[in-house]
Amino acid sequence: MGDHLTVFHKGRPCRIDTQWYRCGSQGRPVLVFLHEGLGCIASWKDIPEQISRATNCHAFSYSRLGYGGSDPVSLPRKINHMHVEALSVLPQVLDAAGIKEHIIIGHSDGGSIGIIHAGSQKTDLRKKRKGVASSGPEHLKGLITLAAHLFCEPVTLEGIREAKQRYLSGHLRDKLARIHGPNTDNAFWGWNDIWLSPKFSQWNIERYLGPIRVPLFAIQGTQDPYGTMAQLDAIQAGNKAAKIFAVQGCGHFPHLEQRDRVTQRIISFIKQLL
Repeated sequence: MGDHLTVFHKGRPCRIDTQWYRCGSQGRPVLVFLHEGLGCIASWKDIPEQISRATNCHAFSYSRLGYGGSDPVSLPRKINHMHVEALSVLPQVLDAAGIKEHIIIGHSDGGSIGIIHAGSQKTDLRKKRKGVASSGPEHLKGLITLAAHLFCEPVTLEGIREAKQRYLSGHLRDKLARIHGPNTDNAFWGWNDIWLSPKFSQWNIERYLGPIRVPLFAIQGTQDPYGTMAQLDAIQAGNKAAKIFAVQGCGHFPHLEQRDRVTQRIISFIKQLL
């Protein structure tokens, strides 16, 4: 567990668990790692530190509300919870951490949040604190996504239903409890229930791709049980300048399943940005 900072969510102060990896030099963009729908700081393992050292950029990670060592949230989550994270909570976290120029590396839901953040210019939706400028997309220098979702697919729902059964059987719950502790049920049901909500089948963030003005690098495994290559195709169709990397024979965690290959591509992309 790292340090904590405070953000405002639904009108009340909430504590966010954060972790710095200060392996870089001052004056360079900070690498901001956004975890997946069942993840937290710990799920990144030592990858932020590795990429920080290789790029000479400090790295920063945090557990979203309801995950890891952060405060829990009231359930059920709403359909727009990723928009709230991207447009309100994430800018507050960046401001509180003193982060201006940054590069986002987002996995799964974290990648989707990164896309909304990068493609939105609606600064009026961000909660601004007196005397502190909002750290919006104007400070973003690049976006890297890993298995990001743009829309809900049948295979996505199949994978999430299967995860529900593994959680109820106890195996998945025991695994998640090691990183989420008291937040385990909050983390799982907050993720599972909203994705399986009938209304969520209409969720779609493709409109945020066109307005993205920073270099975008999208990565996805060809054997991802939560999304097909249609996700990667949609990213390239929606943002012609985007670079894509389909990782053959890889599942939902490219950075862990084919770590050397994927992290080297991420490092090379960041170095080109710099």
